[in-house]
Amino acid sequence: MIPYGGFWWRVLAYILDAIILQIATSIIGGIFGVGLALPLTGLGAGENAAFGMMMFGMIGASLVINWLYFAIMESSKLQATVGKLAVGVVVTDLRGERLTFGRATGRYFAKILSSLILCIGYIMVAFTERKQGLHDIVASTLVYKTRDPSVLFDNREVFA
Repeated sequence: MIPYGGFWWRVLAYILDAIILQIATSIIGGIFGVGLALPLTGLGAGENAAFGMMMFGMIGASLVINWLYFAIMESSKLQATVGKLAVGVVVTDLRGERLTFGRATGRYFAKILSSLILCIGYIMVAFTERKQGLHDIVASTLVYKTRDPSVLFDNREVFA
């Protein structure tokens, strides 16, 4: 029996993913000159508006980058983000199969719900029988502590 991915393994995986995503977002922000816009904040109303629009665009780009990173990686053949791969957990549907891009997208946006209620949706991982957070329950997903998703289900016939 493969154990479920517990709370602390998932926290560690998220920290690694957050570092990767922060680096990517910083590089993209640097390409578009967001870092150079910081001195404009004291120059006047027009520049503040430009800075605000730039930051709004950066937040939107960050949301899209995060969504695509999690949804594409978790619905890929790897079934995990880079952080999850590093700690050895994979994400599956309730049958142990690979997520569709739609289900991975739903899981990502359900994490917003897990966050909005004082992160109780994440804390649920530590206390539920199958180590599911609220976002896992909403998206009908499970997280297993394994590096090889193929060991989750056995396709051999019992009476072959």
